[in-house]
Amino acid sequence: MNQYQKAFLERYLATLPVTSSTAGRAFSAGYYCDNHQEANLCASLILAGKKRATSSLYEGYVRAGLSLPKKGDLHVVTDWQGCPVCVVEVTSVNRCRFIDVTEAFAEQEGEGDGSLAWWREAHWDFFTRECYSLGVQPSEEMALVLECFEVVYPRRESMNHDKG
Repeated sequence: MNQYQKAFLERYLATLPVTSSTAGRAFSAGYYCDNHQEANLCASLILAGKKRATSSLYEGYVRAGLSLPKKGDLHVVTDWQGCPVCVVEVTSVNRCRFIDVTEAFAEQEGEGDGSLAWWREAHWDFFTRECYSLGVQPSEEMALVLECFEVVYPRRESMNHDKG
């Protein structure tokens, strides 16, 4: 997390009641997706309330030695350039196989037309690229991490790239 992202998170944390605890929560920052156009689109969809979930490849966590996200964790969503857009709080985390992702989850992810067919096609391409970068063979059985979240700290002027 860079200084701008950390300052943005700290501004959010300062809005919480003194009795609120951040103990046990993980904090992270970054964009969703793997390219400029889609990362900025995802940030916009989150701000608009259309994107309320994300998915990632379980093997990516394993290979990087990272803990899985958990309910209550906070994530500073950024645009592609790393500028803070909003803070989301994880509301649920589940693991499932690619083939078992549901229509309801695809709709929560809020991308494309919201259908499971669109989700499967777009995410197959995305996860295939990630699998190849990890030296893993993609399959419909590959394990995913499905996160649902809610925006807890929006930044109205978020897409103006002012880093602050």
